Amino acid sequence: MSDRLGAALLQACRQFSGAVALQAPAAQVSYRALADQASAAAAQLRAAGLQADEPVLVMVSNQPGDVAALLAVWLAGGVVVAVHRSTPQALLTALQQRTGARLGLDWPDASAAPALQRWAATPPRPRPLLDSAAFIIFTSGSTGQPKGVVLTHAAFGGKLQQIDGLLQFQPTDRTLLVLNLSFGFGLWVALLTLLRGGTLVMAASFDAAGFLATLARERITQVGLVPTMMRMVLTDPSLAPAIARVVQQGSLRQMLIGGELLGLSLAATLRQQFSGTQLIDIYGLTETSTCDFFAFPADAAQRPGCIGRPSPQVQHRIADAAGAPVAPGAVGELQLRSPFLLAGYLDAPDLTAAAFQDGWFRTGDLARQHADGLVELMGRQKELISRGGHKLTPVEVEQALSAHPDVAAAMVTGVADAVLGERIHVLVVPRSGTALTVAALRQHLAGRLEKFKHPDAWHVADALPLGRTGKADRGALGALIAAGQTRPLDP
Repeated sequence: MSDRLGAALLQACRQFSGAVALQAPAAQVSYRALADQASAAAAQLRAAGLQADEPVLVMVSNQPGDVAALLAVWLAGGVVVAVHRSTPQALLTALQQRTGARLGLDWPDASAAPALQRWAATPPRPRPLLDSAAFIIFTSGSTGQPKGVVLTHAAFGGKLQQIDGLLQFQPTDRTLLVLNLSFGFGLWVALLTLLRGGTLVMAASFDAAGFLATLARERITQVGLVPTMMRMVLTDPSLAPAIARVVQQGSLRQMLIGGELLGLSLAATLRQQFSGTQLIDIYGLTETSTCDFFAFPADAAQRPGCIGRPSPQVQHRIADAAGAPVAPGAVGELQLRSPFLLAGYLDAPDLTAAAFQDGWFRTGDLARQHADGLVELMGRQKELISRGGHKLTPVEVEQALSAHPDVAAAMVTGVADAVLGERIHVLVVPRSGTALTVAALRQHLAGRLEKFKHPDAWHVADALPLGRTGKADRGALGALIAAGQTRPLDP
């Protein structure tokens, strides 16, 4: 594989030129057509003045043109910043300003001309961090400000090779893409399918019945999922016949699941319901180019609930707060080292430095390693909420809510949920003399946060709960919610 993703994909397009690369409900794109479309768009980007290692915003929503746009940016020498089409304009503007992108590419229909947006004529200042960068992927940060994770072609492409060595993608594979291309999980599933000559069957959204119908109709051989999706499938008893059809057909070779904790109950039910399909639980972070641990069926049988063993060339340790390795079986922070780590956080050298301890990347996850070598996650150090496979921080939701003129204070916490993993609960304190409603606050958030970051449950109080030190205490809020001692906000 070339050390540049664009060149590697172009090589695959030549090798598998007559095969179907991309399939959507209203379109099919061959590898030959994908190469032609992307090459033409790359020429358009170069003509617009795109310089090497310059960021380009690429709008995505799992359409065939999205893949052509990614390839076009790489062929033109740019850096992909994938942004979902549903992103509010205010956030889109903020991303454009943070990245310094002069150009944006919106190309849902690869058979039509791409829409090229220009925001500025002057090239951005050089950023050494972006040398040979493939992506800037924005992910939630503990400060509430999304972090721009810079990943190079060598890092992400190198990790793809390691993943492929374990999962053995094939030209005969038909991969269903329900994960979005703005996230690392969706990107590696899509790219590895194409690099190996398979067909990427693209779904713009997920619904349980449609998902099962697509698995059967399209004879899908593998799919990447977050556990929440499969909870939705398994909690609807009316879908049992559709599950049976998928199993009877026997095409589904492997189910790749990650993005949040799988859980013992869900894992056991999936293995029972989807007999004949290999369930592989995957742990990884955007900052590490994803996929650092794989729990194959033999690992899960040996130690249910584990995240398995590290992927090739990934080193790990479990350390205490001082960075010293803990005793075998003890709990500490899971830290990683590999050739596939991020180049850094965009324009945040202090944040980048803080993410490492003695050269090891700090995941913020608590773990322990058993004598058999298998690693088990024990919880999170950070306050990230994991909702439906998406990770977000309480702070970013609190900041958005606090921008409302009638909100005096807001506190957000995650509460365990059988379907979504966690639901977002918020407690708001109204300003004196005002009357807040859920509808008003939802409208306020619509232009400020992606929909998956909107609260699921709303509570109201005269003040934020305090802990023993007299400070606002998120844990105290969780305890009040669990005890049913909060008041609901008026709808």
